[in-house]
Amino acid sequence: MIKQTLLIFSLAILLITLFIEANGQNGAIEKRAEFLIAASQAGASPLFFDSKTYLSPVIRIQNFSDPNEFKVRSGLPNFFNKIKKGESVTIGYLGGSITRADNQYRLQSAKFIQNLYPSVKIAGINAGVSGTGTDLGACRLYHQLLKYNPDLIFIEFAVNGAFPDGMEGIIRQIWKYNPRIDICLIYTISEDQTKIYAEGMIPENIINLEKIADYYAIPTVHMGLQAAMLEKQNMLIWKADTSLKYNKIIFSADGTHPLEAGGNLYAEAIGRSILKMKKRATDYIHPLKNPAIIDNWEDATMLDPQSCASFSPEWNKIDPNGIESLKQFSGWFPYVMKGEKPGAWIKIHFQGSMLGIFDIGGPEAGQIELELDGVKRKFEENSTVNYSISQENSAVESINRFNRFCNNRYRGQCVFIKIEEGIHTAILKISASIPDKAKILGKVQLTDITQNPSKYSQSVIYLGKILLRGEIIRSE
Repeated sequence: MIKQTLLIFSLAILLITLFIEANGQNGAIEKRAEFLIAASQAGASPLFFDSKTYLSPVIRIQNFSDPNEFKVRSGLPNFFNKIKKGESVTIGYLGGSITRADNQYRLQSAKFIQNLYPSVKIAGINAGVSGTGTDLGACRLYHQLLKYNPDLIFIEFAVNGAFPDGMEGIIRQIWKYNPRIDICLIYTISEDQTKIYAEGMIPENIINLEKIADYYAIPTVHMGLQAAMLEKQNMLIWKADTSLKYNKIIFSADGTHPLEAGGNLYAEAIGRSILKMKKRATDYIHPLKNPAIIDNWEDATMLDPQSCASFSPEWNKIDPNGIESLKQFSGWFPYVMKGEKPGAWIKIHFQGSMLGIFDIGGPEAGQIELELDGVKRKFEENSTVNYSISQENSAVESINRFNRFCNNRYRGQCVFIKIEEGIHTAILKISASIPDKAKILGKVQLTDITQNPSKYSQSVIYLGKILLRGEIIRSE
């Protein structure tokens, strides 16, 4: 598994290098980080894991001390109370690609905790989905974590999609489900944010999450602080060519995803906080205060398509395990609805403020149109995954599900459409218009589309889940 992960990141690094060379610019830090994360997008990892399978030695907690590395706040009282009683516990990890990977902090931290309590049975849940943020995290929380009754949930979204409204929605969903589940926010960082830490400050995206953590008295860990200080002392290189030899710690090859040594530093920060927080072990009900953000994502959900929508006859239900290019997504999608004929529709009747899909991208991916309450709508793009209804002449008439990461391969992806709160009937249709895929891919990715044009001259939608902020009223 580790070799496969390293291969994925090596390919991602090559794509990144070619992209930068072709465009002649680095872009803003945030955009570069977004590209790095999205480039590593892949399928589902096994949901449950056992840290004992991780063959590297248990991390050793180094003599690093900084009062800003973690905030204990209310701690993890219920988790340690169960351990104190000798009861089995389950740790859930919710995050992006850094959580999904096997050697970038998750397995190291889980193994450290297991080593502290060798007689206690500790199960792990890997709810990491690459290239996604707290918006999708809030939607998939129940299906990938809560229904398995975890005792502790680490939440990692700082480097991609660290939306405070999504984070608060996740927290509120957890404690509505079970107020005894302990939560810990953990903060990863991307290239150049080390300088912010080294200067005694906190990155702005993390400050916004800290406000939420303060409000709910949730412990937090700044996992990149030690690495930032080592870099400042000229003992660590944050981003380096791994084919060269250095007499320093190499944190990452791409500026975002840590190598095993970098992952060890991330995990050490969790380890130090664990040693501090284990002193409090008691039965505690986390109070659910009034929302800090009124429009938070506590109403977000993820639904099986056939349970909440009706489909025109052109759609086919397929088992992803039966298709080589799609079977990597079976962990997320027990089945996929495949539509490939322009005009094929999906109808959903609901009350809410946002509608979305969790789908699979690839060479044949097409575009979707929206008819809302009997009127065809246009869209304004707010980000790579969020759209809103627009009346502007410059607005687009369809949402493109093909992007520069769909070249000759498949990836999980999601999109949200923000609409006015209310009762709606939405009809999503496959557009007859095929986007200019060669233009989207750019000059450095034209080999496959040139050699296999038939793969790209299609408008296919692979629908895995319906995403919703609100509730289904009825299926028709």
